[in-house]
Amino acid sequence: MCVFQLRARPAATVPPPRWNQPGGERHTEVVTALRIGLAQVDLTVGAFAANSAMVSARVAEAAAAGAQLVVFPEMTLTGYMPEDLVLRRSFRAASRKALTDLAASLAAAGLGDIAVVVGYLDEHQGARNAAAFIQDGSVVARYFKYHLPTYGVFDEDRYFTPGSELTVVRFAGVDIGLTICEDIWQDGGPFTAARVAEVGLLLNINGSPYERNKDDIRLPLVRRRAIEAGAPVVYVNQVGGQDELVFDGDSFVVAADGALLGRAPQFVEKLYYVDIELPQATSDASPVVNDLTVRRTIAPLPARSSGAAVHEAEPLGIAGRISDEEEVWGALVAGTGDYIRKNGFSSVVLGMSGGIDSAVVAAIAADAIGGSRVYGVGMPSAYSSDHSKSDAAELAERIGAHYEVVEIEPIVRAFVESLKLTGLAEENVQARVRGTTLMGLSNQHGHLVLATGNKSELSVGYSTIYGDAVGGFAPIKDVPKSFVWKLAEWRNAEARRRGQLPPIPQNSISKPPSAELSPGQLDSDSLPDYELLDAILARYVDEDAGFADLVSEGFDPALVRRVVRMTDAAEWKRRQYPPGPKISLKAFGKDRRLPITNRWREAQDADEH
Repeated sequence: MCVFQLRARPAATVPPPRWNQPGGERHTEVVTALRIGLAQVDLTVGAFAANSAMVSARVAEAAAAGAQLVVFPEMTLTGYMPEDLVLRRSFRAASRKALTDLAASLAAAGLGDIAVVVGYLDEHQGARNAAAFIQDGSVVARYFKYHLPTYGVFDEDRYFTPGSELTVVRFAGVDIGLTICEDIWQDGGPFTAARVAEVGLLLNINGSPYERNKDDIRLPLVRRRAIEAGAPVVYVNQVGGQDELVFDGDSFVVAADGALLGRAPQFVEKLYYVDIELPQATSDASPVVNDLTVRRTIAPLPARSSGAAVHEAEPLGIAGRISDEEEVWGALVAGTGDYIRKNGFSSVVLGMSGGIDSAVVAAIAADAIGGSRVYGVGMPSAYSSDHSKSDAAELAERIGAHYEVVEIEPIVRAFVESLKLTGLAEENVQARVRGTTLMGLSNQHGHLVLATGNKSELSVGYSTIYGDAVGGFAPIKDVPKSFVWKLAEWRNAEARRRGQLPPIPQNSISKPPSAELSPGQLDSDSLPDYELLDAILARYVDEDAGFADLVSEGFDPALVRRVVRMTDAAEWKRRQYPPGPKISLKAFGKDRRLPITNRWREAQDADEH
């Protein structure tokens, strides 16, 4: 949960450490080798029994792999993020009970010797985002998150009381500090205190949502924190989707000098393990650093690593970086698949128009849940081209989806003639009839309707409310149109690399985009070139640049005026659009919060303000 800047508590003045080797290595040759499991897992909010069962299964895998310590992500037992469920006393009580029940069940299953660090929701002088160190059937120690994020999608000050202690557990003779996600993104606090306390290892458990290229921001940051603390850092993040958020894993371990020791692949749910040699504890000091006190606890001696045969667990290698297109595709597939499964749907339905957006959404759905569970509907009107109909049918065949054609022209004509509609009103009836058709099929067969709009269209309001904007989930809601084409090209190239049939017809990629709501209509009739449009929107929507900023950067003033006015005027539409996976710095929804009733306009003259 952690991205960039936010207010931080002032850093303390740090006394000189009692070691001076590069990277903070202590003057000691007494070391302990620990095998540590990193549980990169998919969680479901509120599913206490399922989340606890998953922890037990992964701990059993870790035991089979000879691990002595297993680390799970932030808020493992509750799922992340639980939002206003935190305000319910019953939910907080269920979390605490799940923790004690988990500790007891692990011991009963013969897994009590394995130390387990797991995130959960506690209540101690307020609700707490907490980590527990479990061993031998009991909770040995607890840590409460120190830095609470209040930016972007995060409102943790709304829910939690910050901690005031750094919990250090002496385990197998090694002092291990517990930290939670945002603690690593802010200066001062736990990592400063860890160095003063001569901690030998830091664990950082995370619910860190995916954004494009965020994986390349995390590693340099954690390297700095390891050097700051003078100790290795184990960073564990969850995978999977939760409403608009997608978690990419990207768990890793860095040494005290910042060297990368291992890194898990993104979007892969698996237990990994790593062997680390760590210094034996030499200090019992419990310093106070700024407003944070070091609290020490001694855990029972663990069982030694047996080197037993590994079952599901894998040794942690160093996963290579992947392209932007592969990374985003992985996020969209994970977010879409989990939304479908976790909300109890077994199939999806969408309009297949033969265009690029519906083709990419259909391919994402097929990758997420299998083509046989995707139902495409062709809904041609009087203005639909022959190639649109054939491209849609070809797409369905390529991905193994069901496909049917519903002739909407008689329905549209009845509306138009009864209401005497012309122009834009007539165009929008076509989109609304399509939306009603999809919702009817959803009600009849239990499908989840997928909306196919992209971020560029949502930004400028180029969609029909209650028409193409209907649905339960919108897989490419946060993807700019210019990047939608790149995703299609990448997915087809990846299929060819694997010796498979490319899922997206080439004609859907190459033909000019059109809503086909009037004769010869093209998107370019109403919108600028998408590459240019997306460049303006990236600055205006994602980075909050103003009209003057955009003009100073060389964009045409008349074009900027037009784009920002369309964007400002479409806020009410965006509020009614389905949720979709966040992949950008600022997605519509929790990230970007603007009033609908709003007289401020970036593009107006200064004397109009």
